[in-house]
Amino acid sequence: MDPSPSLGLLFAALAALLILAAFFAGSETALMSLNRYRLKHMAAAGNRGARLAEALLRRPDRLIGLILLLSTLVNVAAPMLVGYIALRLGGGEFFVAFGAAILAFMLLIFCEVAPKTYGALHPARLALPAAYIFTPLLFLLYPFVWFTNLLANGLLRLFGVSREVAANSLSSEELRTVVAEAGAMIPRRHQQMLVSILDLENASVEDIMVPRNEIVGIDIDDDWDRILEQLRQSQHTRLPVYQGEIDRIIGLLHMKQVVHELARGHLDRDTLTAAAQAREPYFVPSGTTLNTQLLNFQRNRRRLAFVVDEYGDIQGLVTIEDILEEIVGEFTSDPATMMHKDVHVEADGSFVASASATIRALNRSMRWNLPTDGPKTLNGLIVEFLETIPEPGTTLKMADYMLEVLQTSDNAIKTVRIRPPLAPSA
Repeated sequence: MDPSPSLGLLFAALAALLILAAFFAGSETALMSLNRYRLKHMAAAGNRGARLAEALLRRPDRLIGLILLLSTLVNVAAPMLVGYIALRLGGGEFFVAFGAAILAFMLLIFCEVAPKTYGALHPARLALPAAYIFTPLLFLLYPFVWFTNLLANGLLRLFGVSREVAANSLSSEELRTVVAEAGAMIPRRHQQMLVSILDLENASVEDIMVPRNEIVGIDIDDDWDRILEQLRQSQHTRLPVYQGEIDRIIGLLHMKQVVHELARGHLDRDTLTAAAQAREPYFVPSGTTLNTQLLNFQRNRRRLAFVVDEYGDIQGLVTIEDILEEIVGEFTSDPATMMHKDVHVEADGSFVASASATIRALNRSMRWNLPTDGPKTLNGLIVEFLETIPEPGTTLKMADYMLEVLQTSDNAIKTVRIRPPLAPSA
């Protein structure tokens, strides 16, 4: 009786080896192609396969060592088995060579290209079930994997390569790319808000502040009747109180503190001064980034700050609403935050804008692309470009925008006509 296995059993063993080779190749690609952040989310949600895959990927050298060890055993056993089958069939060297060629073709197409392509296209479908198999195999074969990795890591160290796993953290620019590629998964409006949050670190309070000359406040040295008129007509909930000039600020007046006294006619200059002094002014450097200032507002429980330069002179005023509008867009009708809306559309399609409007606000609200790497206001942008205070009627081209000076004063431009570039035709 012939003790050698039957040809049917040999072919079945060969088929099993090919299936294992395809599984190892596809699962390796699938595990390495997994989205690590999606995997963390699935693991946190209680998916056991995701937790096992996450544990395996913490040491990718061990995982790769295990898979390659198994793949090597399969890829060595398969040609030996094909040679044995060829000899059993009574073939000579030609049959062995022909069988090796057929095996090479099957390994390439069915055990490498096809499974790896599937693993790259649908990593979770293959990687998570594979994690259930590789986890116990790694435990059983750990001594062999450890020794293999010891030799491989030693070789890498000779070439100055560390086996430390690279961090998976993303930079701001990479996060912008992730948000932009989210597509329908994140609504367009939410994408804009996320990008705006990332942009906060690229802008300072100086970019969005109300300029010094436009700060609405109360000069305590003014005529009392004029002060009362200001209080009655004010549309702001908070007003700075100063003495003579804005740099000599006394404090911040909340209208709730004086509205009842004002209505009863019992308000006087001393009461007003005392109410303002109860709330000390809050100063911030002009170079403070918006993300930092937003945290400072929250930490200090403030809603308004005065922006000062390196000499301590007040340059403008910024509120928490100004920063929030950088994220969500305009959401209030407060006149203090509508300066950037001071743009009027003309019949010919041009726009007439106040030259005191900030470039950043104009770009955001009008979807323009005026330069923002220089002066903060439209007036400053034109004056820096021309290096002089222009006469009315002066026209210039900047970043494909035609700008025409309409009104000027002794030391500043008042209004500008803007003609944006035409949108390309479809």
